[in-house]
Formats: sequence, structure tokens, C-alpha cells
Amino acid sequence: MNKSLLVGAVLGAVGVTAGGAVATYSLVSAPEYAEVLAVKPVKESIKTPSEVCEEVAVTRQKPVQDQHQIAGTAIGAVVGGLLGNQVGSGSGKKLATVAGAVGGGYAGNKVQENMQANSTYTTTETRCKTVTDVSEKLVGYDVKYELDGKVGRVRMASDPGATIPVKDGQLVLPEQTH
Repeated sequence: MNKSLLVGAVLGAVGVTAGGAVATYSLVSAPEYAEVLAVKPVKESIKTPSEVCEEVAVTRQKPVQDQHQIAGTAIGAVVGGLLGNQVGSGSGKKLATVAGAVGGGYAGNKVQENMQANSTYTTTETRCKTVTDVSEKLVGYDVKYELDGKVGRVRMASDPGATIPVKDGQLVLPEQTH
């Protein structure tokens, strides 16, 4: 055989073998990216209590000085007695005076009671209450992906997009959260 033909055949065989090895390596080697199937934002509710105060007009009853309405009862009894005394004569006059005093005393008591109940004043008070503000904070993304025909899930700090880089068969996760 011709020496150049032999060298050419050996070099050709080496080239074909090397090319096949490279092609086989590309087919057998691990994928460079995992395909993202779904991304779901994960949010957390944050409750912040705060105090809210406002000025409120309040109506109060004035302090009562005569709790038993003695002044109203006494004045009513005197006026009622005087009026009853003007009616009738003899023993009827005495009976009318007593009845007028009793009725006037009762009426005077009720008039003073009503006046005291309606004796009020208005003032301003500060009233405070606690209210809770609710806000949401993004804590990460739950990502569903496919790698080598297997579906997996991982939580990431940011949205990865359509693919996740892979190195040595493992996801490359910058800023992974728990």
C-alpha cells in the first residue's frame, strides 16, 4: 500500500473518531439549562398596628348638689299647701291644704329632678383606638421546572424567566431563599 494513502486513511479514521466522540459527548453531556414550567409569586401579609386619636365632643351631666330634691319638694309643698288652703272651708279647708301640700311636694320633687337631669355641659375629650394596617410583601417565587425529564420545584428570590442555568446536573441558584 501506498504510504500517503495509509497516512491519509489513518488521519481520516482519527478525524472521524474524534468527530464522533465530540458528537457523542454533546449528546451524552448534561443539559445546560432547566426549562421553567411555572412561576408563582409568594406574598406574606404584614400587619402593622398603629394608634389613631381624635377629639370627640362629650355631653355630661352637671354635678347634682341636692340629690334628694329637697328644695323642690319643700317649695312644691308650700305652694301646694297655699293653693289648697284657698279651697273649701272648715275641715274641708284643712283637708285641701294637706292634699295641696302633698301634691305640691311631689310635683316640686319631680320638677327639680327633671331640671337636674337636663342640666348638662359639653366638653372635648381625646379618644384613641388601635387600628391595624395590612400590607403584602413579596418574599420570593415558587418555581416549577423540568430537568432531564424530571419535574422539580424550588423557591427563588427573583423570577428566573424561561430557563434556569444548570452546572454539573444541579441548578445554579443565585440568591436562593428558604
